[in-house]
Amino acid sequence: MSTKQIILIYLIAINVVTFFAYGIDKWKAKRSKWRISEATLLGMAVIGGSIGAWLGMRVWHHKTMHKKFQFGIPLIIVVQIALVIWIISKSYFQ
Repeated sequence: MSTKQIILIYLIAINVVTFFAYGIDKWKAKRSKWRISEATLLGMAVIGGSIGAWLGMRVWHHKTMHKKFQFGIPLIIVVQIALVIWIISKSYFQ
């Protein structure tokens, strides 16, 4: 298995896990149960689950009013896209 395949599998997995983490946290919030911390939810976005976090916010209607999520998740996505573009451009021109 190539490095690119491993990275792709990782990104798919972390985004699926992050998406469901937002759903689980919403479910727990409605039932006054133990919650997933905001730091964990944001951290999952930072380590590659930003698309899953954004989709989780939209689908589950969760954390949409919190400024750090409302602006933080799109910012993380933009930074990650810029990083990918930079990495691709560096490897393309070498």
